[in-house]
Amino acid sequence: MFVDKAKIYVKGGDGGDGLVAFRREKYVPEGGPAGGDGGDGGDVIFQVDEGLRTLMDFRYQKHFKADRGEKGRNKSQHGANADDMIVKVPPGTVVIDDDTQEIIADLTRHGQRVVIAKGGRGGRGNTRFATPNNPAPEIAENGEEGEEHWVVLELKVMADVGLVGFPSVGKSTLLSVVSAAQPKIGAYHFTTLTPNLGVVDVGDGRSFVMADLPGLIEGAHQGVGLGHEFLRHVERTRVIVHIIDMAATEGRDPFEDWQKINEELKLYNSKLEERPQIVVANKMDMPDAELYLDEFTKQLDEVKPGTTIVPISAVTKKGVQELLYKVADLLETIPEMPLVEELSDLAEKKVYRLASKEEDDFTIRKDNEDFVIESPSIEKLMKRTNFTTEESVLRFARILRKKGIDQALRERGAKDGQIVRIGDFEFEFVERE
Repeated sequence: MFVDKAKIYVKGGDGGDGLVAFRREKYVPEGGPAGGDGGDGGDVIFQVDEGLRTLMDFRYQKHFKADRGEKGRNKSQHGANADDMIVKVPPGTVVIDDDTQEIIADLTRHGQRVVIAKGGRGGRGNTRFATPNNPAPEIAENGEEGEEHWVVLELKVMADVGLVGFPSVGKSTLLSVVSAAQPKIGAYHFTTLTPNLGVVDVGDGRSFVMADLPGLIEGAHQGVGLGHEFLRHVERTRVIVHIIDMAATEGRDPFEDWQKINEELKLYNSKLEERPQIVVANKMDMPDAELYLDEFTKQLDEVKPGTTIVPISAVTKKGVQELLYKVADLLETIPEMPLVEELSDLAEKKVYRLASKEEDDFTIRKDNEDFVIESPSIEKLMKRTNFTTEESVLRFARILRKKGIDQALRERGAKDGQIVRIGDFEFEFVERE
């Protein structure tokens, strides 16, 4: 079974908590703090494996969560960092954030790795908080939570050549003739429901990968027929081989077929119009095919002069070898990976790497009689604060005061005893005497 789309959940490992501990050696008076930092959580990393061809594995496993870092240890020992989780994906996988529909990464090269969910940093132990004024702090941070997302994986077949055309024009037959692939062939539409790949040996030491892509019909760019299930794969091909039923066995006009298919490619992505294309006049062993070919050639020269037309019969194999030579020659003149969108740089940069600056801004609003403070940086600080110790609570209060939140609450009319909410926590506003 071929699977080319999957939705999965990824979560980086949480950081380990910092430790509150003190030295207690027999001959070390006033030993001081000795709590170590927690270890960092593991990242979720996608890595391209050219041995994979489908997203089948993601049908059965949809949750990927990296391990959390170890807690800090005494004697100022750092907790162990968690190992990264490596998730293998096939080449041609596009990773999309399910919430924003933003492309996170485009994975095309074997061995290419991208961090999809960053693990959380470990919390600091009490050794980190020692100062001359407080040489024995009982403060330690909780580990930071790892990033989590729902992402959509889309697979776009990586092939040198893509066979396109209306259903039943002979794409599968041609692939079966020129390669060892055994696609399903039948005298009815849409016998090919998923892309079939085959390695074609030209015979002169050259070879290339050819994909028989599902049949296309008018309106495919809007999802009609197999629609986008077909078109997403065309984007990856370096050369388009457009197969025409030149014998008009189903009563359609060959030139109109050519126009409609190219219009669908253009409407789906305008850059596909510029992709090198070879027109293959198939079924030339059928009656009247020569007459149709003459008329087709005249019409094509009027709208797109210079287009390569190769007459063949996939059944009798006449003209097939000439076609392979022309395709191989054309491939030698084309860059290795002329993708519709160059996302290779994006794959290295536009990933979740905590690159964005923390916002110190906050907003205060009233909810009935309560005050609600909204600030990503403060909510993040709260998650790292261990509220079970008095020193940690006092440190948190000092940071809020330094950010100007106390004063802002007073200006908004906060009175002694009123409730202030930050995230899932509630506090009581207390005026200092």
